[in-house]
Amino acid sequence: MKRREFIALLGGIAAWPLAARAQQSTSVARIGFLNTNDASTSASYIEAFRTGLRDLGHVEGKNFVIESRFAEGNVDRLPDLAAELVRVNVDVIVTSGLGVHAAQGATSTIPIVMLVFGDAIATGVIASLSHPGGNISGSSFFYPELMAKRVELLKEVAPSMTQAAVLLNPGMPSNGPVLRAMEMTAKELKVGLQPFEARGPGEYESTFAAIADKKIGAVVINDTPIFIRDAKLLAAIAAKRHLASIGSLEFTAASGLVAYGVSFHDMYRRGAYFVDKILKGAKPGDLPVQQPTKFELVVNLKTAKAIGITIPTSLLLRADEVIE
Repeated sequence: MKRREFIALLGGIAAWPLAARAQQSTSVARIGFLNTNDASTSASYIEAFRTGLRDLGHVEGKNFVIESRFAEGNVDRLPDLAAELVRVNVDVIVTSGLGVHAAQGATSTIPIVMLVFGDAIATGVIASLSHPGGNISGSSFFYPELMAKRVELLKEVAPSMTQAAVLLNPGMPSNGPVLRAMEMTAKELKVGLQPFEARGPGEYESTFAAIADKKIGAVVINDTPIFIRDAKLLAAIAAKRHLASIGSLEFTAASGLVAYGVSFHDMYRRGAYFVDKILKGAKPGDLPVQQPTKFELVVNLKTAKAIGITIPTSLLLRADEVIE
């Protein structure tokens, strides 16, 4: 080999890693994260999602970055934040609840992954679980059925219950299907349901005062991002009013009485599966929507004792966790 050719060969070898790195830098996926709450409230859920990506071999900063947008509890901001993510040209948007509707309104081409969504079929977000169609896939759960089950469990906690309040966040598309499912179960149990609405912390005290004025001694708390964020406050108000209450798993962790639900952290972690498939070329509309198979029952005996409620032994024996 001539000296000039040898030098050219060395130059090509030296240049190859630079070219490879340049190519690699252009393949960093931008994942848009859209959330109703603030960064601190969402931190553990985002970390669950990151963990899922790491488990699948993705490295943050190397082959993906996260563009986060937080509505700070103001759901009216979600459409504008979704539009921002579209403008910065993210490769996929991951979101939950009302964020799914906002993202769907902002783009029909960028893939959208539902990290947590109550009932995607009943609210018209997808065509079917097996073939969601369009640009959306992810995880949904049996939300109306879950809320109906909470009525049944609350009746076990308070056998003399004839009326129960349902705490709802107004404007949620899932409110209709949820109430219909709950009313069917309540009718079988001979329990009357009364919906009460609250948009956030500024309305909780007055809403619970209205429940007390109606002489209602039990409340089922809806699963919305705002109520999950404010689980500690809602648990404290329910305890102050000596109400038998049931909500999400976050509710009992925050000293609520009873919880029945799914692990949202697990669903966020599972969201990484859909992002991984999409980044590898799968069309979201072809990815079957998944639903959790594990529902947990948690009882907080410490709270029960504090408000003078005796939890039936039969319920304690079925509980996945008893907090003492």
